[in-house]
Amino acid sequence: MDKSDLRIVFFGTPEFAVASLDRLVSEGFDVAAVVTMPDKIAGRGHKLLESDVKKYAVAKGLPVLQPEKLKSPEFIDQLRNINADLFIVIAFRMLPETVWAMPRLGTFNLHGSLLPKYRGAAPINRAIMNGETETGITTFFLKHEIDTGDMIEQRSTPISDDDNVGTVHDRLMEMGADMVVSTVNSILDGSLSTRPQPEGEFIAAPKIFKEDCRIDWTRDAVTVHNQVRGLSPYPAAFTTFEDKEGRRFDAKIFLTALTGRDAGNSVPGEIVIDGKRMYIGASDSQVEILSLQPAGKKRMGTSAFLLGYHPVKAL
Repeated sequence: MDKSDLRIVFFGTPEFAVASLDRLVSEGFDVAAVVTMPDKIAGRGHKLLESDVKKYAVAKGLPVLQPEKLKSPEFIDQLRNINADLFIVIAFRMLPETVWAMPRLGTFNLHGSLLPKYRGAAPINRAIMNGETETGITTFFLKHEIDTGDMIEQRSTPISDDDNVGTVHDRLMEMGADMVVSTVNSILDGSLSTRPQPEGEFIAAPKIFKEDCRIDWTRDAVTVHNQVRGLSPYPAAFTTFEDKEGRRFDAKIFLTALTGRDAGNSVPGEIVIDGKRMYIGASDSQVEILSLQPAGKKRMGTSAFLLGYHPVKAL
């Protein structure tokens, strides 16, 4: 079968999925339809927000499906009528079996981790927050339990001390586009081989909620630093500052540095100002704050922040 004869339905929503969709289109694969989340109404102007995948698909003239319910008879009929050979899923909702079992060549997913580690919705964030020094991407065929199917390909990349979730996300996004095309080609030319995921290495990567973003200064400095890295630039870790008058305000923290200052004598949440630099105590040493954003303001460096704010404690 030639690649132009392989009918593909692509499922995805965020920017992470767009790179792979673009590679498939640019290399001449027949993307017969794109399935993405329904538009959302947001903001004071009640504007309709379209997913990144939808914006790309519309610009390229690809048919777009936006089902409210993946099990609806209307949507199932639409998919069947496309008569696709292969489904590809990247950063989308969990599919019911009636959907993923439909194409004759199966349904594969691109996941942003070295499975079976970091199964779940936030694998890149969780890997960095946990201090991992390596992560990667995996393609695998879907089955009943989420992120558990037989693996097709897997590639790794180091996580450097300077990486945050933004830099790793972008690197994995480009690696993923390469691997999606490689996986499809292996299906086409018959060289495909799969292997089951190894047992006993599972680590959960649940969705990030607001409570995951609040910094707990009673934790050690490395844990705080990794939390900031794993949530920067989005959704961003945050803390509540208190000034000497007792006024409180929240601020997102985007960039920190490990200092080793006051090791063994650090007071959690205590703020030390040294000229244009600011340090906050964790349980074992002080963490330097390098970039932050007070609520309602723009992101700024610490020296600019200290011109208008005089915090004495982080809560």
